Amino acid sequence: MRRIVNTIEKVDENALQSSFIESVKDTEFASYINSLGIPPEVLMKYTSSLEDCLKEKKNCTKCKSLSVCPNMVKGYAYTPEFIGKKILFSYVACYRYNKHLEETNYLKNIDFFKLPKELKEASFQDIYKDDKARIPIVKYFKEFMENYQKGKSPKGLYLTGSFGSGKTYLIAALFNEMAKRGVRSALIYYPELLRSLKSSFSSDYEERFRYIKRVPLLLLDDIGAENVTAWSRDEVLGPILQYRMEEGLSTFFTSNLNLEELESNFIIKSSSLEKVKARRIMERIKQLTISLSLISENRRNRS
Repeated sequence: MRRIVNTIEKVDENALQSSFIESVKDTEFASYINSLGIPPEVLMKYTSSLEDCLKEKKNCTKCKSLSVCPNMVKGYAYTPEFIGKKILFSYVACYRYNKHLEETNYLKNIDFFKLPKELKEASFQDIYKDDKARIPIVKYFKEFMENYQKGKSPKGLYLTGSFGSGKTYLIAALFNEMAKRGVRSALIYYPELLRSLKSSFSSDYEERFRYIKRVPLLLLDDIGAENVTAWSRDEVLGPILQYRMEEGLSTFFTSNLNLEELESNFIIKSSSLEKVKARRIMERIKQLTISLSLISENRRNRS
């Protein structure tokens, strides 16, 4: 048995050596393995893996963008490391990926719920400068950031206006900037939040509800587009607004409805009690925000 095993090992070693010698005929491969400073008798056991490493290394030298990375694991290169008498292989992040992590590190401070992914990249630099309707909003943002950094509790914004004018994008740009300064925030598509809370009664309802109430910066996006019920108005929105008002937490809203239209929307039945409940919600919103409007062209259809 020992003789058979020894014969097999010898055949395998000869095959590895032959494969290695053949690969070394490639000058790029030869130059690559020479740069590693690893003994040939060790290298020849890993010819195939080393060829993969060289391929990914060459990909990196030609790389123009992380988005078009052709390597097996995007943003990483298969890399050898000589430890003891063996070569260990692992995926090592490239400089582009590390730069990407550094540039997007702020996203750990911001949560997006059921909103487009492109809002994660919303920036003041990309705000349309040709629209004078944005000037009061940009001015408000500047004052908000200055006051917040001074430890004050500035009011949020109730931003109403035409469909597709960029209301959510503008506030996302502000929240992204605040996230870069270490401030946690959440941007939530309000109609979907209500559906989500309904379906989570038996699981994590309390935890999610508590988070929404307490997050330092909150955007309830597209309020007024939901199907208003007594539960959504009195058991969800009311407590959120009351808590944030008492704690001085900056709260933002976007809506296609102005404040008067939103109040009418909260009146479920025609009764004096319903009008009082709707007015109570509106008083909290007015206490939490200043109101601005953005009447602009539909940027979503802009070519």
